[in-house]
Amino acid sequence: MEHLPVTARFFVNFPSAKQYFSQFKHMEEPLEMERSPQLRKHACRVMGALNTVVENLHDPDKVSSVLALVGKAHALKHKVEPVYFKILSGVILEVVAEEFANDFPPETQRAWAKLRGLIYSHVTAAYKEVGWVQQVPNATTARARRITRTHTHTHAPAHEGATWVSLTRTQPTGHTALFGAVGPLPPPPSLAAP
Repeated sequence: MEHLPVTARFFVNFPSAKQYFSQFKHMEEPLEMERSPQLRKHACRVMGALNTVVENLHDPDKVSSVLALVGKAHALKHKVEPVYFKILSGVILEVVAEEFANDFPPETQRAWAKLRGLIYSHVTAAYKEVGWVQQVPNATTARARRITRTHTHTHAPAHEGATWVSLTRTQPTGHTALFGAVGPLPPPPSLAAP
């Protein structure tokens, strides 16, 4: 697959997510998505929130606050199924792994997977806090939900109690992309407490 920015790749690979965006749900072509000012603005907000989380990993209250705001807004205002946070974070990891293949060793991959799990758990907690009621799924939303539950990782976790879930999808080229591990993971060296 040719290089696509994260948000364009997300919408190309998971077009059901476009239903939540009236300004660009009609767009089909990746180039049109990449050029869309509305999509670029949303991508900046997504990456800005991710950057805020990363910059404040030392401050759990700040991280919780930011992710609670994101989760509540998406539950109450935008009515976005929480599974899309898991899918989008998987696409982000996929792009990072491709773009920085030589600088993305296993310990860094584990750190990002741990961050991905942290984000998803905080966002879904915010959904539960506001009494999220699952929306009536359409066929593509139900498929996206099934994708997030497809396989359990066959390798033993690094510590007792760790949970691994592998998320895969077949790309148009025929190869399968691993979306990574989700759940409580042991702290990799780059996020380990001093």
